[in-house]
Amino acid sequence: MAKKVLVVEDNELNLKLFCDLLRAHDWAAEPVRDGREAVERARAFRPDLIVMDIQMPHVTGYELILALKADAELRRIPIMAVTAYAGRDDEDRIRGAGADAYVSKPISLARFMDSVNRLA
Repeated sequence: MAKKVLVVEDNELNLKLFCDLLRAHDWAAEPVRDGREAVERARAFRPDLIVMDIQMPHVTGYELILALKADAELRRIPIMAVTAYAGRDDEDRIRGAGADAYVSKPISLARFMDSVNRLA
């Protein structure tokens, strides 16, 4: 059975790229365009991994990571943050919130999959 990944990304092109790439590597990818739906969708889908954009409207990926890690049912799911923020302080803050991996945009497809595979 394929491992499941929840992909939370508001940019349609990035969402399609990430889901297509993951599916090509035998992951069952569930797209989430609106971060406000992420926690509920994680509860329903029960992913093995969450790929989380950080800069989104309505609710940030940072806030979602804090919410997911505070939830007893979801806190053990690894989270890979994918972000255009590339500063060292940003990475430290995002990892401090509970992200297990950090990949900066623009992404290298090989680095993206390496990070996914390390968390799987």
